[in-house]
Amino acid sequence: MTLNEFAQHFLNALQWGSFYALIALGYSMVYGILMLFNFAHGDIFMAGAYIGLFVALALLSISTTGIIALPNWLVFILTLVLAMIFTSFLGMLVERVAYRPLRDAPRASAAITGLMVGIFLETSNLLFLGASRKTFPPLIEKTVYEIGGVTFTNIKIMIVGLSLILMLALHLFVRKTKWGMAMRAMCYDYVVVPLMGVPMNAIASLTFAIGSALAAVAGILFSIAYPVLEPYMGLLIGWKAFVAAILGGRGSIPGAVLGGFLLGFLEIFVAAFFTSTLRDLIAYSIILLILTFKPHGFFGEPYSARLRL
Repeated sequence: MTLNEFAQHFLNALQWGSFYALIALGYSMVYGILMLFNFAHGDIFMAGAYIGLFVALALLSISTTGIIALPNWLVFILTLVLAMIFTSFLGMLVERVAYRPLRDAPRASAAITGLMVGIFLETSNLLFLGASRKTFPPLIEKTVYEIGGVTFTNIKIMIVGLSLILMLALHLFVRKTKWGMAMRAMCYDYVVVPLMGVPMNAIASLTFAIGSALAAVAGILFSIAYPVLEPYMGLLIGWKAFVAAILGGRGSIPGAVLGGFLLGFLEIFVAAFFTSTLRDLIAYSIILLILTFKPHGFFGEPYSARLRL
């Protein structure tokens, strides 16, 4: 492999890892604070992409009819913001209806509920929108650059840059704000902290809202890079992001980011060195080997007294 080829694969891995990292953050936060696996999160990613699609089409319709002239870059920003808001409400609704009644139930019950919620979202999509694939409108004109034989687009740079900004913003929110302190306290001790006055229901809703908003951003960015939407688009990428969250460690934001990017790099570079049909086999064998020596992930705790199965 030449240096140019390595640089090309490196950029592709950064983009692919950005999707995994944004989705893995939602998995990691929910598991770290509420000790449950939100297996519906991959379908929240799908729902966020579809919400972004309809918001973008509505804004473009308003712009083309002459009601308010909106440039495409402004449509893109408004689409991101509105999709994050709407998807965060969807996440809070899922937490309130599906998970809150099972908060004290065995973890297996909550996991099965998450699978049911995912099937509900997929089936609702099929019922109301049909099985035909949708195409995301080209809000950003693609520009191709070439430096030293390495080609990349403005869209790829935007995806990586925006993802890193959101990850940094989340890290600062968790570390510097009162709500972030409450989330870290809940992650530290699920039982005692609510007795000290921390509103558990509010923290749970906030956690689902943030994770869902980040999944919506991942869905929109994914749809811009690969502009085909379909009801099951969140299944495989959601499960892989879950693996990235486990690899990073329970409730660790840096761990989820590291796990997401590592998984992206493994998939891209394994496909570069070997045939693409062996990509998942080799990549996840490497992850299995890592977890054999670090079973709690990169930043996971070796023991948790409040783990309930």
